[in-house]
Amino acid sequence: MKVAVIMGSDSDLPVVEKGLKVLRKFDVDFDARVISAHRTPFEALDFAKNAYKEYDLIIGAAGKAAHLPGVLAGVSTLPVIGLPIKSSTMDGLDSLLSIVQMPSGVPVATVAINGAENAALLAVQMLSIKYDVLKVKFKEYKAEMAAAVKEKDANIQSQI
Repeated sequence: MKVAVIMGSDSDLPVVEKGLKVLRKFDVDFDARVISAHRTPFEALDFAKNAYKEYDLIIGAAGKAAHLPGVLAGVSTLPVIGLPIKSSTMDGLDSLLSIVQMPSGVPVATVAINGAENAALLAVQMLSIKYDVLKVKFKEYKAEMAAAVKEKDANIQSQI
């Protein structure tokens, strides 16, 4: 099981790293690369066309015009998860709208602005359809989250 995590710029890494941490937690192999839909369009197209040979799905992170996930989805047969990155303008709304407003026939699953953790978790859930070990790990993750909430509730209850 392997995920391609493609960033439009190295400035996206601080956000993307949060998702990479999640993939590591679930023992999902990945490659993280910088490939620009605008500055290296032929490389982006070539990557997307051949990604199925090595990967199960793609996470595409991009800010501003954020065409990268859509370009990858337009060429690849793999599922693409779009991760809008908050840029210096419009608080990432431009990125979100660029990724989520895909034309019919070119789906891109989209998470929240800077939602790298959810992009990785969605990737894990999608991969769990094929890899049973991830089903078990994801159930354990959900149980850990529930236990943490119950502990926080108990702490609050003891304070009031």
